[in-house]
Amino acid sequence: MSLVISSIALDAADPPRLAEFWTQALGYRIAETNDADVISLVRADGSAGPDIDIIPVHERKTLKNRLHLDLRAAHGSTQHQEVERLLALGAVRADVGQGTEVDWVVLADPEGNEFCVLSRSEAAPDRQAVR
Repeated sequence: MSLVISSIALDAADPPRLAEFWTQALGYRIAETNDADVISLVRADGSAGPDIDIIPVHERKTLKNRLHLDLRAAHGSTQHQEVERLLALGAVRADVGQGTEVDWVVLADPEGNEFCVLSRSEAAPDRQAVR
């Protein structure tokens, strides 16, 4: 059996704001908004990658995510540059108990969804560390 990730679903109290953040953060574009006000994002350059569906909910996030995204710098940028860019887009630093000795940066999007910006800028063929 073989599966691939088709889409990542994010709940949001303010879907347009969250869509704006993630399109700018990842180079995605809005592909459609359906009758249920779900906003679907796809990669703007047409390359493969999971879609992101932003789903409206009434309640705000209250607990740490059980699943999160790990992002890495690409195209010659650094972790520091990407963290600064994401903070300027509306992300905030987040403490999920990671301590001070880690080499990744934990941020949260405007709805509070945590994600990490990894220190390496290339995909690691043998990922040994598990967080």
